[in-house]
Parts: sequence; C-alpha cells; structure tokens
Amino acid sequence: MSLREERKQQSRQALLDATLVLSSQGRAFSSISLREITQAVGLVPAAFYRHFKNMDQLGLELLDQAALHIKGVLHQLGPTDFSLNQLADKVELFFQKVDAYPQAWIFLSAERWGGCMFLRQGIEREIHYLVEDLLHGLQQIPALQPLQSPVELKALAQILLPLALNWAMDWIHLQTQIHPASDQAAFAHFKAQCLTQLQLLFCGVLSSPSTRTGDLQ
Repeated sequence: MSLREERKQQSRQALLDATLVLSSQGRAFSSISLREITQAVGLVPAAFYRHFKNMDQLGLELLDQAALHIKGVLHQLGPTDFSLNQLADKVELFFQKVDAYPQAWIFLSAERWGGCMFLRQGIEREIHYLVEDLLHGLQQIPALQPLQSPVELKALAQILLPLALNWAMDWIHLQTQIHPASDQAAFAHFKAQCLTQLQLLFCGVLSSPSTRTGDLQ
C-alpha cells in the first residue's frame, strides 16, 4: 500500500472512530452531522465524500465493524466444559473484551432499538448472523451433544446473545457510576451475578431431558 493510500485509510478510520465517540456519549446516529464528524478529525466537510458516499454508508460501515468485533469476542470465548473455574474465566475474559472496545457494544445496542430504519434492519440482520455463529460454536461443545435438535440449540443461542449484549451495556453503565479504582467490590459483585446466571442457565440445559424435536417444532 502506498503512503497516500495508507493516509486515506487512516482518515477514513478516523471518521468512523469520531462517530463512535459521539455515539458512546449518548448521541443517536441520526443526530450526528457530517460537519461534526469532519470537524472532530480536522477535515473540511467536503473531504468526507472522498471516503463515504453519504452518512448511511458510514453508518453501515460502523455496523460492520461493531458486528465483526462482537463476533470475534464470541469466538475467542470458545467452548467450555461448564466447570465453575472455566465459566469464571470466560466471564472475566468477556468483560476484558468489552473494556477494550466498548463503543462497538454501545453502537449496536443503542441503534438496535432507537436508530434509523436502515440501521435497525442492518442490526437485526447482524444479530441473526451472530446467533448462527453462536449456534455453530455450541454444536462443538461435547457436553451439549445430547441437544441434537437445531431448534433447541438455536433457542439457547438466542438466549445467550441478548444476555451478552445486556451484560456489556450494564457493565459499561456501571463504570459511569463507579470509578474502577474506587470500588472493586461492586465490579466483583456484578461479575459474580453474571457467573451465577450462566451457572443456572447451563445447569438447566445440562439436566434437561433428551431432545423432543416434535414437541418444539
């Protein structure tokens, strides 16, 4: 890649990052102007069109990046044997990943319900893909082999993904209320609650009777 192309890519990403910063401050994407974004990165408004056709294209690019990040997080969590220690490690890793890129979780969660129509439709499409990816991951876990019905496993994936989104947003909100250095007990308590939810969920799953596909379809 030439130096010119590299600088162009940097400018493009700077526009995306500036929009995410505004979004993470509680701004709806529909309320963010092209002028605000370019001003934040030191570009003239006309320079925006060297990178994006319009704001809709920028919004969809942000959605792609956010969904790709969340997909990567779910993939890194990987299979589990459902032991207490391993579940605790997964919870800890999850929140480390949220801390590394909170803007992705904020953008997807906020725009899912209150965003522009094209973003809401795009997010629902990405949610569907994320559920399918999570379903594939669940199929690789030996302890879940008795759940051979795609209906049951998909139902489990449809529980786990919203749970992850809610955890991420609650964690981010908690950090705005309590400084991480001031009250570690509050953060430990929140993680313990999440761990308990996982234990209860998988305890029910692992103790369920064999799949009754006919009853579920």
